[in-house]
Amino acid sequence: MAETYAGEFYCVKCKEKRQAEGDVVVSESGRRMAKAVCPVCGTKLNRILGKA
Repeated sequence: MAETYAGEFYCVKCKEKRQAEGDVVVSESGRRMAKAVCPVCGTKLNRILGKA
């Protein structure tokens, strides 16, 4: 089962914080990142969570 993250993301297009739920992935540098979609404009959202 994939790990999920629900919380605040910053939308660069809207320039506001949005509540969203996304999947947690590990980046190439070893950091955990949550990826989601903005519920208002549909832009991809990223949030860095810390090292895996």
